[in-house]
Amino acid sequence: MPAGWERVRSSAYTRVAHHSGLHLYYKQYLSRSPAASLKESVRGSRGTRARLNAEALLLMGFDAPHSVLWGKLAGGGEYLFTVEAPGEPVDRWLRENLAKPDPAQLRSRRQLLHALGTYIGRLHASGFVHGDLRPENILAGQTQDQFRFTLVNNERNSRRTPIPGRLLLRNLMQLNMLPLADLGRTDRMRFFKAWHRQMRELSAVEAKILAVESYRRALRHLPTRPPATALPVEDGEPSQ
Repeated sequence: MPAGWERVRSSAYTRVAHHSGLHLYYKQYLSRSPAASLKESVRGSRGTRARLNAEALLLMGFDAPHSVLWGKLAGGGEYLFTVEAPGEPVDRWLRENLAKPDPAQLRSRRQLLHALGTYIGRLHASGFVHGDLRPENILAGQTQDQFRFTLVNNERNSRRTPIPGRLLLRNLMQLNMLPLADLGRTDRMRFFKAWHRQMRELSAVEAKILAVESYRRALRHLPTRPPATALPVEDGEPSQ
């Protein structure tokens, strides 16, 4: 690596590096296959989509990495330099930063979940669907008692109005991909209630179906499963 740059773990078809002094990220998008290259020639390359999708989010008031330089690589790949976004991934906040049971951290944890639910609800209400809305792709920064979020890895985002239910379900399932040790049932309900307040076109019944089904689908991919009645559909917060 060039001086000052450090490799960052990434997928098999990308190469990512970070320069802490310049506050920049570098990402290479490698060609997956001839068929994938043909598909990208129609719908746009991953690097181009990442840049344009981030710009669309920024235009609507949602934070995303700012692109500063981009271009093509020999062999058909692309590269993209972006400004380092502030904050840490949401899963790290829940697992490490706000994991202690003292009153101050519990209060901040609830504020984080309420703010995150409101933010994702606004995102969906605006027609945006994130391509991979796992908690590690949402950065959270805190100023006093306020949390601000940035969405990263935006190459597979889309925008539709209204959003099909299956896409809402997929995003909610991705957000649920955290072990119960990191995010309990009551915390999940706090997030969901804040999310639903922004999704006014959804009835209470429709919203509860999305909540329960996204939770159940996420459990299939987690190492341990709580009882099937873990997330009740009645009104009110479930107990831990």
